[in-house]
Amino acid sequence: MHFSRLAPFAALLSALLVAGCSGGRPDGGSLIPIVEEAPGTAEHEILVATTRERTPESPEMFTGERVTGIDFARVKVSIPPIHKAGDVEWPRAAPGDPTRDFVTRERDYIDGEAKFRQRLKAAVATKAPADRTVLVFVHGYNTAFDEGVYRVAQIAHDTGFTGVPVLFTWASRGSLFDYVYDRDSATVARDALEMTLRIASESGANKIVLFAHSMGNWVAVEALRQAKLTGNPDFKGKLTEVVLASPDIDVDVFKAQMERYGKPKEPFFMLISADDRALQLSQFLAGDKPRLGGYTEDAGEIASLGVVVVDLSNVTANDGLNHAKFNAVAPDFLQRLRDRLAAGDELDFDQTTVSEKIGTLGRSLGSAVGTTAGVIITTPALVITTPVEAIIRR
Repeated sequence: MHFSRLAPFAALLSALLVAGCSGGRPDGGSLIPIVEEAPGTAEHEILVATTRERTPESPEMFTGERVTGIDFARVKVSIPPIHKAGDVEWPRAAPGDPTRDFVTRERDYIDGEAKFRQRLKAAVATKAPADRTVLVFVHGYNTAFDEGVYRVAQIAHDTGFTGVPVLFTWASRGSLFDYVYDRDSATVARDALEMTLRIASESGANKIVLFAHSMGNWVAVEALRQAKLTGNPDFKGKLTEVVLASPDIDVDVFKAQMERYGKPKEPFFMLISADDRALQLSQFLAGDKPRLGGYTEDAGEIASLGVVVVDLSNVTANDGLNHAKFNAVAPDFLQRLRDRLAAGDELDFDQTTVSEKIGTLGRSLGSAVGTTAGVIITTPALVITTPVEAIIRR
């Protein structure tokens, strides 16, 4: 390989290594259950569907190796009173201190699909009708099992989610040097994710929210494409929200996937950023083919496929790689945007009312954006790209 191509690769890899080591999380012991309660903590029960291999003889529960089929588990996570939104407070030493760390309170395997269905139905049934929503979170590349568990707990907590969170975790080895293995593992997991979404749709839930991050988007969009081919693209109308955060997908591949899937009844949401350093490395590894999550050159082209594109390039991230900017946006931002679109703010425009209606959209999103400046939204109804910061100030 020519040195001119090695130089940016080395710089990106160095940044990834530094970022990966800076969290200081213990290896393998963070899922050891802690019996004692601590005042001021919040607990979230996470149901798990996975294509990982079990490791019952060790604290990890699951490894990064693949299995045939799908396995299930349950983890109850405690979040400390000092929690800062967007962060996961990893224990300095396993199993952690519940007054300052994310810790595990309970955990067990669920043997078989039938028992998982029962557990999910029971969890949904405990919710008020308005809260009978299942959130299915799909993590990205370089993610160990405990990272996936604690991340979905953090998202559920920070967004005030009152439904049932489900982690779909595919067999990532949690290593920077296993990109190809992880990508293949993601591909293997497509059928299992489709099955998980089908189970969720039959759980008594009123809605399903699918939230994918990074390489998890490849699994998610492939599962949706397969669902379309079987004649059930929105899982009997239950799949109402799809959020694609920092998608690590080739741009041309995504276009082909959406051509097969067709325009969704409800637009997908996509969060992108031009300064995503993790996707810059992915682009390098993919032969310099642009990744969807960093593709800001023509958001209108992507929006025309039925996607609301939210460009966070000007948002300050709370991770060193600018790869998890969804945590930097106020928790209800996407819901506010969805509400405004549902109200018709960007539907059936005529040219005389474009400016007025964009202004209405921006002002209504102002409190949701919070301190976030310069968010750019491109919608599929009429492809309009507008900085939210500018329209809020009108």
